[in-house]
Amino acid sequence: MNMKDALQKKLAEITESLYQIHDLPIEIQDNKTDFEGDYTIVTFPLVKVLRKNPELIGMELGGALTADDSLVESFHVVKGFLNVKMHDASFLSAFQEIQDNFDKTEAKNETVMVEYSSPNTNKPLHLGHIRNNLLGYSVSEILKEAGYRVIKTQIINDRGIHICKSMLAWQKSGSKETPESTGLKGDKLVGNYYVAFDAQYKKEIAALVNQGMDEEQAKKQAPAILEAQQMLLDWENGNPEVRTLWEEMNGWVYEGFGETYRRLGVDFDQVQYESNTYILGKDLIQEGLRKGVLYRREDGSVWCDLTDEGLDEKLLLRSDGTSVYMTQDLGTAVERFKDNDIQKLIYTVGNEQDYHFVVLFKILKKLGYHWADQLQHLSYGMVELPEGKMKSREGTVVDADDLMQEMYATAKEKAEELGKMEQLTDAEKETSYETIGMGALKYFMLKVDPRKKMLFNPAESIDFNGNTGPFIQYTYARIQSLLTKAGYVSQELQAQTSINSYEKALITELSNFKEVVRKAAESLSPALVANYVYEVVKLYNSFYQNNPVLTADGDQKSFRLALSYLTARTIQKSLALLGIRTVNRM
Repeated sequence: MNMKDALQKKLAEITESLYQIHDLPIEIQDNKTDFEGDYTIVTFPLVKVLRKNPELIGMELGGALTADDSLVESFHVVKGFLNVKMHDASFLSAFQEIQDNFDKTEAKNETVMVEYSSPNTNKPLHLGHIRNNLLGYSVSEILKEAGYRVIKTQIINDRGIHICKSMLAWQKSGSKETPESTGLKGDKLVGNYYVAFDAQYKKEIAALVNQGMDEEQAKKQAPAILEAQQMLLDWENGNPEVRTLWEEMNGWVYEGFGETYRRLGVDFDQVQYESNTYILGKDLIQEGLRKGVLYRREDGSVWCDLTDEGLDEKLLLRSDGTSVYMTQDLGTAVERFKDNDIQKLIYTVGNEQDYHFVVLFKILKKLGYHWADQLQHLSYGMVELPEGKMKSREGTVVDADDLMQEMYATAKEKAEELGKMEQLTDAEKETSYETIGMGALKYFMLKVDPRKKMLFNPAESIDFNGNTGPFIQYTYARIQSLLTKAGYVSQELQAQTSINSYEKALITELSNFKEVVRKAAESLSPALVANYVYEVVKLYNSFYQNNPVLTADGDQKSFRLALSYLTARTIQKSLALLGIRTVNRM
């Protein structure tokens, strides 16, 4: 229990004793005013209930709080705001409690599945995928820290018209190229053919338009798209030649994805494939038709009418019998709940798919799946560059591998420029450059609220000052250097008689860690953790600049070293929740 919780508990006892009021939440804020005090208690919620002057209520509560001298030392009332100054002993008690419970987590009897990444097999991962992966992984780690069991999963979009386009282009112009023969990662090789298909497709459309055909009709009649559609039908009908090529090219892509995931530092407990789940979706369509939840049109296509929900009619099966994404997602959701004892399923998918998930959840509910209420869409904003949106089919994307390499190179350049790695061996330098570069990338991505669109700026992300990953990692390394110099060994502290405002502010922030994790888990927002750890670092640096540590006397030195050690642990754990590693020397 942090100090704010202890104060809340004491206030609940007092309001029950003084006013016979139960379970009335009273807002407690960190005191940001010039008035003396550590916390501000807002008394206005009691005014309506008690019909008393807010200043009088403040005086009564302050008097009751100071009557028991174990928690609050003094108080000051300003226009209905009650500022309270806590006893030094309260801070020391809180510090001890943080130490004692640092690695303890109250387990929840609930398993959450988090889906993220889920790329198509027609292109390599790009900047947008990086935000997706980092969000999904970080949310998973935060949920674990909050006490949930977590299953990290992805579904590979390994079938459909997109992969047929790459396959067709390879067949026509590939000259039997392989990753080995070209020296390219498999996902990049396949992605090149996706771009090649689009270039050819556009030429054919332009030619048809020049012959007098309407552009929309030309898009449907271009030979390339007709061939791709036929290949998809051949795939669904099990054509051996198409299936063999599909397996080979997807295999190249999976090896490429694996390399990217390893460098990005993300992993999965389960992997599903749409080539399996789309069949399950088709079975659900038949079930929905039998129940009368879905209906078939004259052309043979199957639809779900959601107009009574304020939505539209949704296609679930084309007239030629092929599936759409919604069909596959229905089958995937049902399989996940059937095969796993999960209580919640979170989809980490960009906000361009908001409507898709509203429809998905409603159709599942109409089909009678009670767990549809436990589905959640972690909708995040797109990542944009100064020059605007990326377009995969035109090849105008920021490749994930290229970006990670750029972050490494920039970290190396900045560190050498500042002379921060001179005392390290070459091997240690290489590890540090990678850790700092990836830390910069991850922190920059995760410090922004997931729901907001973001503009990515690599140079800004790798600054060693300000709200950046390298700044936080550097503070951690400075603390490690301090502890090493002091020969610090964790030990039981002697009683401390007094602490100053810098120490109090730092202890207060450290005591908020578990509450921040709880809120981040509830809101699925790693940004809360990112901005929390930045606040911890700022407070530590302020403490360090204004308080001698190594030259302090006796118990004071021991306490300040212990406070530094606890701060470092909090920084490291917070960064780990963001998927960021630390280094001991920088």
